[in-house]
Amino acid sequence: MWRWPPSENAAPTSGRRRSGKRPLSPVPGLRGIGTSCPAGHPLQTKTFETRAEAEQWARKEWGIFIHNPVRDIKLPPGGRPRDRRLQSGEESRLFTACRKARNRWLLPLVQLAIETAMRQGELLRLRREHIDLHRRTAHLPDTKNGEARTVPLSTTAVGVLRALPRALHGDVFPGVTTEAVKRSYMRAPRRAGIEGLRFHDLRHEATTRLFEKGLNIMEVASITGHKDLRMLRRYTHLKAEDLAQKLG
Repeated sequence: MWRWPPSENAAPTSGRRRSGKRPLSPVPGLRGIGTSCPAGHPLQTKTFETRAEAEQWARKEWGIFIHNPVRDIKLPPGGRPRDRRLQSGEESRLFTACRKARNRWLLPLVQLAIETAMRQGELLRLRREHIDLHRRTAHLPDTKNGEARTVPLSTTAVGVLRALPRALHGDVFPGVTTEAVKRSYMRAPRRAGIEGLRFHDLRHEATTRLFEKGLNIMEVASITGHKDLRMLRRYTHLKAEDLAQKLG
């Protein structure tokens, strides 16, 4: 019988399935992976990377050597990073649309995303006991890259947090799920007549504004949580006309 992980006394295996059913696996992303997407599609690259990660997991953790047929395939170049920023008038229109949303948490979530450069998941995991409004900081013990960080809060961000229902402990946005934010946010730009603005684009906007305020790359990285400074360039879209003004 096929079992994951195999017992210590299990015989070596080549990685082939022993039955017609796909075994359940705790390896993240392994189940249901296919390669039917077009060549060069980002999902195809992710598929190859996930298979390689699964192979390494099996080899290092379980001592199983699995032949990976895509190991030597040259991955297609990644797509161009998004450079969507808020245009003139879009921010106020977006706020107005969020204010009219049935989800009362949508407006403060959007405002904080722009002010703090936090990811959506980080905002939803914010807890009252981790926020110090006097020092103007918000501590994030659980982040995407696995390292805790403390985010400085602008005066606008402090104002948004002060306006929320007050509590000493617990979630800042109690009971709000990622799916709920996704659905309510999708409607807001449409109501505002804004096209092509995703929630994650607000993080792009916030990070670029930090640079425009004069912060250096290390200061911005400490706020956004980027470990690879090269990745930070993807979130920075400075306007050439603004740079021209600095050049004189």
